[in-house]
Amino acid sequence: MKKISLLGATGSIGLQTLDVIREHPDEFSLHAMAFGKNMDRAIPIIKEFGPKRVVTQDEATKKIVKAEFQDIEVIAGKEGLEEISVDADTDLVLNAVMGSVGLQATLKAIESEKQVAIANKETLVTAGHLVMEKAAKHNVNLLPVDSEHSAIYQCLNGENQTQINNLILTASGGSFRDYTRAELAEVTVEDALNHPNWSMGAKITIDSATMMNKGLEVIEAHWLFGVPYDQIKVIQHKESVIHSMVEFMDNSVIAQLGTPDMKVPIQYALTYPSRLELPMSKRLDLVEIGKLHFQQMDMGRFPTLKMAFDAGKEGGTMTTVLNAANETAVELFLQRKISFLAIEDMIKKALNEHVSIKKPDLETILEVDQDTRRQVLSYLD
Repeated sequence: MKKISLLGATGSIGLQTLDVIREHPDEFSLHAMAFGKNMDRAIPIIKEFGPKRVVTQDEATKKIVKAEFQDIEVIAGKEGLEEISVDADTDLVLNAVMGSVGLQATLKAIESEKQVAIANKETLVTAGHLVMEKAAKHNVNLLPVDSEHSAIYQCLNGENQTQINNLILTASGGSFRDYTRAELAEVTVEDALNHPNWSMGAKITIDSATMMNKGLEVIEAHWLFGVPYDQIKVIQHKESVIHSMVEFMDNSVIAQLGTPDMKVPIQYALTYPSRLELPMSKRLDLVEIGKLHFQQMDMGRFPTLKMAFDAGKEGGTMTTVLNAANETAVELFLQRKISFLAIEDMIKKALNEHVSIKKPDLETILEVDQDTRRQVLSYLD
């Protein structure tokens, strides 16, 4: 029985992780969980899975949970995230919280030499050098949950990573892949949340529409697999059947395929290095699909992807600014305070105004993160 601490239990990845745990009750148990304020989702989860410890975003939510479940330990705030990440009884920490708030919990889990499954890409984007240095120091193997990075991880099983030519990330193109730039000026929040292939949370779905999600994945891939940015390629693949590929120095290409279902990479991270049946997931039928399509990514059409590559190559705190500016701008769009195209305008402005600090420590990263959020909010004026 593998005991799981799940950070972000009420989000899209968290709920699908619970589907996997529910499917294999003899293999996994929910030992601890963290969530924000979504009581409508959290209360049924606690009742069904009976975690020993629960972390809430704030004290007000903590009081409600404690009143409902008096025999469960309830903790509030970021400190709670860190506590359940180092819990002595936890076998695996799955970090699926949204945004850079998951950074310190990941670092604490690594220091405690826990197995870490990471769906919180912002952790590596914001502080990749710190995370990977700690992982190497404590001999912790980070298990990627993103479908693209899970695919690369699987393609590299048994391979010599020094013989990689290129990592090839695939991108569906998001909600607006067939829109012109002029058409993007008029899109609504509802339009942006209508992803053609994947079922994801609101923030990730918007990132997919702007292509920032792929940009963040490029930076994440750089840190996870130690590959230079010039050897990371992105191609558009509308069907989302090939989740990513690895090209080796002999020109061989290995790809990982499957139906677009996040429960597959989630379960692989939970079971690694083994596999289990996943009857709730649809099997891939290539004959039924018939054709797969690929095309070159247009950096002019998707400028946030170029911003991500440029920020990654610049390094230091530039990727921290990229992530913080994006998180803030996306939230403003979801609140209907800015237009869709204003997201990339705000990110670009924040990047242009920042002078990167090389090899920042954690305190500097957290300070730059907060400064950038305030700066982007000031653009509203």
